[in-house]
Amino acid sequence: MAKKVALLQGNEACALGAVYAGAKFFGGYPITPSTEVAEVLSAELPKVGGKFIQMEDEIGAMAAIIGASLTGAKSITATSGPGVSLKQELIGYACIAETPCVIINVMRGGPSTGMPTGPGQSDVMQARWGTHGDHAAIALVPNSCQEIFEETVRAFNLSEKYRMPVQVLFDEIVGHMRERIVFPEPGELEIIDRQPPSVSPADYKPYDSSKGQVPPLAAFGSGYKFHVTGLNKADDGFPTTKAELVDAEERRQIDKVMDNVDDILKNEEYLTDDAEVIIWAYGSTSRSARYAVNKLREDGIKAGLFRPLTIWPFPEARTAELAKQCKAIIVAEMNLGQMIYEVERVSKGDCAIGGVFRVDGEPINPGQIVDKVKEVL
Repeated sequence: MAKKVALLQGNEACALGAVYAGAKFFGGYPITPSTEVAEVLSAELPKVGGKFIQMEDEIGAMAAIIGASLTGAKSITATSGPGVSLKQELIGYACIAETPCVIINVMRGGPSTGMPTGPGQSDVMQARWGTHGDHAAIALVPNSCQEIFEETVRAFNLSEKYRMPVQVLFDEIVGHMRERIVFPEPGELEIIDRQPPSVSPADYKPYDSSKGQVPPLAAFGSGYKFHVTGLNKADDGFPTTKAELVDAEERRQIDKVMDNVDDILKNEEYLTDDAEVIIWAYGSTSRSARYAVNKLREDGIKAGLFRPLTIWPFPEARTAELAKQCKAIIVAEMNLGQMIYEVERVSKGDCAIGGVFRVDGEPINPGQIVDKVKEVL
């Protein structure tokens, strides 16, 4: 039996991926270029018993999805760079309170209002370091409409599995382009739900590290009564200033990600086995980079593409291996240089590093990448 197919925008694919993953709540505020995510979910969530609410602003939207998640509902919001800036304090709250939720950032240029209708990739460092304090981060960077659907599902899975906010970053180009989507059958893609407690309500502790790096999470309204706070806390959820407890909590919340990078990381490689130069690119820019690799091969230059789908945690080990293998790594991104500094950091001088940057609202084209490779080599 043929699978269902459709011609969809990336933003529409994102919304339907959320429904496939089991999302039951959307809290958001309209902002270009992400608004179609909200539009589609406003129609689709009620069909599956979910709820949609447009809040008064981006801060309220982030608070709403945290609250909904704590009642047991898989929750999502969608925005762009300025909206993520407003959400930062509450993203930090979701981190320390270990509240699963998914944040979609359809990236555009900046700073401030920038270019609302143009693409950008200048929020990748914001996704890692935007909120204050020491915290772990997971961020995914799909490059096609099909991949947006699938990576939105994966974002929910990672959020539920590791009890934390997960961001999905794709730029306006992919958010607004239309491509053929092949819908997976129910059950074809793995769906992960948070681990519920196995103890009685009287014995439940929401941050009980004896249960592992990711303590089970009960839902408010399910008979379990517990305390949630943005303060450092003991395993019962109530605030503490005891140095050993604060230290243990901070380290556990970071270790639950860093000890599981092999489960979280995902990337694509193209013609890297014999490559003397690696194009390191993500999102829509990686589509131009793949074309550039083919053109460079035609010109006799052994080029390859490394494309991360998980940008945080950073793919350190594989990037370092490629740096030892090749003569140069060229990082292409629609900003004035962000991920290039991570590539330089882990490459440790083993190869030349060059960058192709663009912030004028136009995509990086293959010719720019080809020219930079030939310049560096």
